Amino acid sequence: MNLYRTVQPRLLRYVGTLVGDAEGDGDAAEVTAAAWQDIARDLGAFTGDAMSFRAWCARTARTRALARPRPAPDPRHPAAPGRARHPDGDPGRPDSGRTLALIAWLPRAEADAVALRAIVGLDAERAAYVLGTSPAAARSAAHRGVRRLADQLGEAAAGACLTGEPAGDAACTATWMLRGM
Repeated sequence: MNLYRTVQPRLLRYVGTLVGDAEGDGDAAEVTAAAWQDIARDLGAFTGDAMSFRAWCARTARTRALARPRPAPDPRHPAAPGRARHPDGDPGRPDSGRTLALIAWLPRAEADAVALRAIVGLDAERAAYVLGTSPAAARSAAHRGVRRLADQLGEAAAGACLTGEPAGDAACTATWMLRGM
C-alpha cells in the first residue's frame, strides 16, 4: 500500500500527459487504475529497487495509455503555450496543472521523456527502459522538450524556482532539469 501512495500521484500525472488529461480526473484515472491491476497481477515477477519499480510501473501505464488516441492540441485552448499565474497569485510562477498541459502539448517523444524525468523522477537509463530506446535518445528528447517548455514558460518561471531539486512543481522541475543538462 505504501508503494501505491508513493508512486500513484506521479503515475497519474504522467499518464495525464499521455492521454491529454492534465487534471487526471478522467481518462488518466481510468488508464492508471487499469495499469495498477496489471502491476498487482505481475508484482511477483518484479525485481529491483524503488527507482526501477517506478520505471516498471510507468512502462506498464504507458503501454495502457498508448492504446488510447492522444487528442491533438488546440492552439486556442488555455493549455496552449503561454504563461499562467499560480493560483495563489505568485507572479511568474506557473500553475502546475497548466505546466502538465504544456508538457502534454510537446511532441510525443519529448513529452514522454520530459514527463518521465520531471514528473516520475526517473534517470535517463530508466526513462530509456520505459520508452524502449537508448539512454542517449532519452536524454536528447528530454533536453529538447525541456528547452521548448522553458521557452514557453519564460524567464519569470525560471527565476521563481529555487536552486536544487524542487519538491513537486513541474515547471520548477523542468527548469531545474534544464540547468542540469
